[in-house]
Amino acid sequence: MTPAKKSVWVLADQHIGNLNQCVGVAEALGLPYQTKRIAYNRWARLPNLILGPTLAHLSGDGASPISAPWPDIVIAAGRRTAPVARAIKRFSGGHTFLVQTMWPGLPTADLDLIAAPFHDRLNEHTNLIRTIGAPHNVTQKRLNAAAKVWVQRLGGVPRPRIALLVGGNTRHHRFTSTLAGKLGRQTSDLVRKWGGGLMVSTSRRTESVARNALLESLEDGTEIYIWRDECGDNPYLAYLALSDSVVVTGDSTSMCTEACATGRPVYIFAPAESTGAKHRRLHRMLYEYGSARPLSAALNSKSLTGWSYEPINDAAKIAREIGRRIGL
Repeated sequence: MTPAKKSVWVLADQHIGNLNQCVGVAEALGLPYQTKRIAYNRWARLPNLILGPTLAHLSGDGASPISAPWPDIVIAAGRRTAPVARAIKRFSGGHTFLVQTMWPGLPTADLDLIAAPFHDRLNEHTNLIRTIGAPHNVTQKRLNAAAKVWVQRLGGVPRPRIALLVGGNTRHHRFTSTLAGKLGRQTSDLVRKWGGGLMVSTSRRTESVARNALLESLEDGTEIYIWRDECGDNPYLAYLALSDSVVVTGDSTSMCTEACATGRPVYIFAPAESTGAKHRRLHRMLYEYGSARPLSAALNSKSLTGWSYEPINDAAKIAREIGRRIGL
């Protein structure tokens, strides 16, 4: 069978970040793929050990049919998708090759490849491949396309352009108005020293009080283009494409990794009270790789933009391993 004849399913639940991981891997494979939308019912709260390989925890609301013909490859992310992937493999008579990004929880014996970042510190596993961060679909092709669409709107922001990407609250940490104000002041210090302008993006995790504190703390007179999560087309990829450097909050593995897909200098804002140990391990790895530096050290740099690196592309690494294992 030639590679073009391999069929691929991407399992997509409500977590957009998880979907982006899977799409990144699927596109890196270079094979056509189908996106299978899935939704959960109350049984999805049960541990995977109890659920086993099953579709019983799925809801039919807005979901895609999960039925034969079964695919050659399934790519999924997160704990709740794993029982679905395992059920598909069982229905296929063991033929379907299962790829899971992020640790799916036990059991894992019938998962063919698990991709998880080094900072998760998982025990060695026969089918485990370790990544720097999260796989993503931020490719040069996508960046170029976004730049073409947005250059007229963003081209007026003076250079060096700084993309300021702001996350927010996580399960264990709050992005408070105090932290937001600190981020705004430190970013304004960069503009004051090197000139240029800001392209600011907040997320659905950014509380309004924190967003307001951030915007109030930015330097008066600075040229700023602001996008909020609820406001129209998202220029996120265009920010990455058209920026000369990126400032990103350290609360999101995906945002940090995607920023480091550009090859441009990345500065991470990660005070101890805003992130946990896992994220701090990721930040250290990015610093050691040479793609990022702490925002707190940026003012002491000789240049805001005078360094580069090979863009991080964990999706391509995972795709190569899939190809090696199934003979693509």
